[in-house]
Amino acid sequence: MNKVAAAPMEPSRDALANPVKRYVLATRPAFLTIAFAGCLLGFASALESAFSWPLALLTLFLAVATQAGVNVFNDYYDHLNGTDAANVDRLFPFTGGSRFIQNGVMSPRQMLLYALVLFGAVIAGGLWLIATRGIGLFWIGLAGLLIGWAYSAPPLKLNSRGLGEICVAAGFLLIVAGADFVQRGTIVMTPWLYGLPYALLVTNILYVNQFPDRAADLLAGKRHWVARLEPGIAARGYWLILSLAIAALLWLVASARLPALSLISLLAALPAFKAGKVLSAHAGEPAKLVPAVQMTILAAHLQPVLLAATLAWTLLA
Repeated sequence: MNKVAAAPMEPSRDALANPVKRYVLATRPAFLTIAFAGCLLGFASALESAFSWPLALLTLFLAVATQAGVNVFNDYYDHLNGTDAANVDRLFPFTGGSRFIQNGVMSPRQMLLYALVLFGAVIAGGLWLIATRGIGLFWIGLAGLLIGWAYSAPPLKLNSRGLGEICVAAGFLLIVAGADFVQRGTIVMTPWLYGLPYALLVTNILYVNQFPDRAADLLAGKRHWVARLEPGIAARGYWLILSLAIAALLWLVASARLPALSLISLLAALPAFKAGKVLSAHAGEPAKLVPAVQMTILAAHLQPVLLAATLAWTLLA
């Protein structure tokens, strides 16, 4: 596949001569706050138990490091399959990868080794937490790492097989459950239920990002649902996922699993609705989808933060 010229805003080796800055930016740090938001929700769901700030800080580090490792790992495998190299419709910095490999900032081998180092740090910290808090965390962490690997890597390449949305929903739900477990020391259903709307809203980040990448993904053989369907039809999937997120929150409140005050987190639906309208109107016009991507990211942060604040207010008042 032909190499696509770098856009002016994209990273270059000259601009990132400082190795520390280079390795930090390779993780796409601007998007790691979504894992932070999931941890806040997990902490809030566990506030009825004793709360440890040192454990919370370590949990935040491990969750963010896991997402960073997955991001770098995904860049490596999207280089191997050629999708990032062929992506002329990318909306940097939102879609099309970090461009570190394509723009010669880091070599493919450096990116792979970096991903493995990040995963190694997560495993080391996770083993300490498991020894401290209990074996249940082992299964949560193992599932998270397996999902992060199987999403992009052969032979599974789950995103290329139309299972990427399930991977993302499950992976970010595990963040909420893991943060709760570290504080509580046992597995309960609460964080799995509370995290459903958040996990679905994060899934829509992946979903909307696939529209600008659609043409390149098709060339690379990535057959996710946005690639399989015509753009106008695929846009309906965004509304389906958003509807499931709203329905999950309404069900949690109606069944008294969440306090009525939790409905305030439905404010996150406002930017999501705006994103859906932009996507529906311009599904086949990648250059016009930046507002849809931005509003989707905002919704996925706003909902868990508002819900966490509501839970903290209810439990601590």
